[in-house]
Amino acid sequence: MSEIITARDLDIDLQDASETGLFKWLIASFLMGKRIQGPIAAKAYQVIVEQHGKDTAQKLANCTHRQLVSMLGQARYVRYDESTAARLLALANKLNSEYAGKVSNIVAASADRKALEKRLAEFDGVGPKTIEIFMREAAAVLF
Repeated sequence: MSEIITARDLDIDLQDASETGLFKWLIASFLMGKRIQGPIAAKAYQVIVEQHGKDTAQKLANCTHRQLVSMLGQARYVRYDESTAARLLALANKLNSEYAGKVSNIVAASADRKALEKRLAEFDGVGPKTIEIFMREAAAVLF
Protein backbone atom coordinates (compact mmCIF):
# COMPACT_ATOMS: atom_id res chain seq x y z
CA MET A 1 0.00 0.00 0.00
CA SER A 2 1.04 3.62 -0.25
CA GLU A 3 3.08 5.58 2.25
CA ILE A 4 1.29 6.83 5.34
CA ILE A 5 0.55 10.55 5.33
CA THR A 6 0.84 12.08 8.79
CA ALA A 7 -0.52 15.24 10.35
CA ARG A 8 3.02 16.62 10.30
CA ASP A 9 3.22 15.99 6.52
CA LEU A 10 0.23 18.31 6.18
CA ASP A 11 1.60 20.90 8.65
CA ILE A 12 -1.15 20.09 11.15
CA ASP A 13 -0.11 20.65 14.76
CA LEU A 14 -1.75 18.17 17.12
CA GLN A 15 0.68 18.63 20.00
CA ASP A 16 -1.52 20.79 22.21
CA ALA A 17 -4.75 19.07 21.06
CA SER A 18 -5.97 22.47 19.83
CA GLU A 19 -9.36 22.72 18.20
CA THR A 20 -7.77 23.95 14.96
CA GLY A 21 -5.43 20.97 14.76
CA LEU A 22 -8.13 18.46 15.66
CA PHE A 23 -10.56 19.83 13.06
CA LYS A 24 -7.92 19.92 10.33
CA TRP A 25 -6.80 16.37 11.14
CA LEU A 26 -10.41 15.14 11.16
CA ILE A 27 -10.98 16.60 7.68
CA ALA A 28 -7.68 15.17 6.39
CA SER A 29 -8.51 11.77 7.93
CA PHE A 30 -11.98 11.90 6.40
CA LEU A 31 -10.55 12.54 2.93
CA MET A 32 -7.83 9.89 3.30
CA GLY A 33 -10.33 7.35 4.65
CA LYS A 34 -11.89 6.91 1.22
CA ARG A 35 -10.67 4.57 -1.52
CA ILE A 36 -8.53 7.21 -3.14
CA GLN A 37 -4.78 7.66 -3.43
CA GLY A 38 -3.18 9.27 -0.38
CA PRO A 39 -1.46 12.10 -2.29
CA ILE A 40 -4.77 13.03 -3.97
CA ALA A 41 -6.56 13.04 -0.60
CA ALA A 42 -3.75 15.17 0.88
CA LYS A 43 -4.05 17.61 -2.02
CA ALA A 44 -7.84 17.80 -1.50
CA TYR A 45 -7.23 18.65 2.16
CA GLN A 46 -4.77 21.38 1.14
CA VAL A 47 -7.16 22.84 -1.45
CA ILE A 48 -10.18 22.89 0.88
CA VAL A 49 -8.58 23.82 4.21
CA GLU A 50 -5.42 25.73 3.32
CA GLN A 51 -6.12 27.30 -0.07
CA HIS A 52 -9.83 28.06 0.48
CA GLY A 53 -9.55 28.60 4.25
CA LYS A 54 -12.30 26.15 5.27
CA ASP A 55 -10.57 25.48 8.59
CA THR A 56 -13.60 25.43 10.91
CA ALA A 57 -16.90 23.56 10.83
CA GLN A 58 -18.70 26.91 10.41
CA LYS A 59 -16.64 27.88 7.35
CA LEU A 60 -17.02 24.43 5.82
CA ALA A 61 -20.79 24.42 6.41
CA ASN A 62 -21.06 27.76 4.57
CA CYS A 63 -19.84 26.15 1.34
CA THR A 64 -22.30 25.02 -1.26
CA HIS A 65 -22.23 21.45 -2.55
CA ARG A 66 -21.05 22.79 -5.94
CA GLN A 67 -18.19 24.76 -4.34
CA LEU A 68 -16.95 21.65 -2.54
CA VAL A 69 -17.21 19.51 -5.68
CA SER A 70 -15.19 22.17 -7.48
CA MET A 71 -12.51 22.21 -4.73
CA LEU A 72 -12.30 18.40 -4.81
CA GLY A 73 -11.97 18.58 -8.61
CA GLN A 74 -9.09 21.03 -8.25
CA ALA A 75 -7.26 18.31 -6.32
CA ARG A 76 -8.24 15.62 -8.85
CA TYR A 77 -10.34 13.97 -6.11
CA VAL A 78 -12.99 13.17 -8.70
CA ARG A 79 -14.02 9.55 -8.22
CA TYR A 80 -16.15 10.31 -5.16
CA ASP A 81 -16.47 14.07 -5.46
CA GLU A 82 -20.28 14.31 -5.29
CA SER A 83 -20.72 11.95 -2.32
CA THR A 84 -17.66 13.34 -0.53
CA ALA A 85 -18.91 16.91 -0.91
CA ALA A 86 -22.31 15.91 0.51
CA ARG A 87 -20.70 14.05 3.40
CA LEU A 88 -18.30 16.89 4.21
CA LEU A 89 -21.28 19.24 4.44
CA ALA A 90 -23.15 16.73 6.60
CA LEU A 91 -20.09 16.37 8.85
CA ALA A 92 -19.77 20.13 9.26
CA ASN A 93 -23.49 20.57 9.91
CA LYS A 94 -23.62 17.76 12.50
CA LEU A 95 -20.48 19.10 14.18
CA ASN A 96 -22.09 22.56 14.33
CA SER A 97 -25.51 21.42 15.54
CA GLU A 98 -24.49 18.73 18.03
CA TYR A 99 -21.02 19.83 19.22
CA ALA A 100 -21.02 23.63 18.75
CA GLY A 101 -18.68 23.19 15.78
CA LYS A 102 -15.83 21.77 17.85
CA VAL A 103 -14.08 18.41 17.61
CA SER A 104 -12.83 19.06 21.16
CA ASN A 105 -16.48 18.94 22.30
CA ILE A 106 -16.80 15.42 20.86
CA VAL A 107 -13.72 14.51 22.90
CA ALA A 108 -15.11 16.19 26.04
CA ALA A 109 -18.41 14.29 25.66
CA SER A 110 -16.58 10.96 25.40
CA ALA A 111 -15.60 9.03 28.53
CA ASP A 112 -12.75 7.21 26.78
CA ARG A 113 -11.23 6.31 23.43
CA LYS A 114 -13.93 3.75 22.63
CA ALA A 115 -16.68 6.29 23.32
CA LEU A 116 -14.93 8.85 21.10
CA GLU A 117 -14.63 6.32 18.27
CA LYS A 118 -18.35 5.51 18.63
CA ARG A 119 -19.29 9.21 18.42
CA LEU A 120 -17.06 9.72 15.36
CA ALA A 121 -18.72 6.72 13.66
CA GLU A 122 -22.08 8.50 13.99
CA PHE A 123 -20.98 11.02 11.33
CA ASP A 124 -22.09 10.13 7.79
CA GLY A 125 -19.11 8.90 5.80
CA VAL A 126 -16.90 8.32 8.84
CA GLY A 127 -16.12 4.63 8.88
CA PRO A 128 -13.50 2.39 10.47
CA LYS A 129 -10.71 3.56 8.14
CA THR A 130 -11.29 7.27 8.84
CA ILE A 131 -11.43 6.56 12.58
CA GLU A 132 -8.24 4.49 12.38
CA ILE A 133 -6.40 7.30 10.55
CA PHE A 134 -7.69 10.01 12.92
CA MET A 135 -6.95 8.06 16.10
CA ARG A 136 -3.51 6.96 14.89
CA GLU A 137 -2.27 10.43 15.77
CA ALA A 138 -5.00 12.13 17.78
CA ALA A 139 -5.12 9.44 20.48
CA ALA A 140 -1.59 10.28 21.58
CA VAL A 141 -2.57 13.86 22.48
CA LEU A 142 -6.10 13.12 23.69
CA PHE A 143 -5.64 10.15 26.01
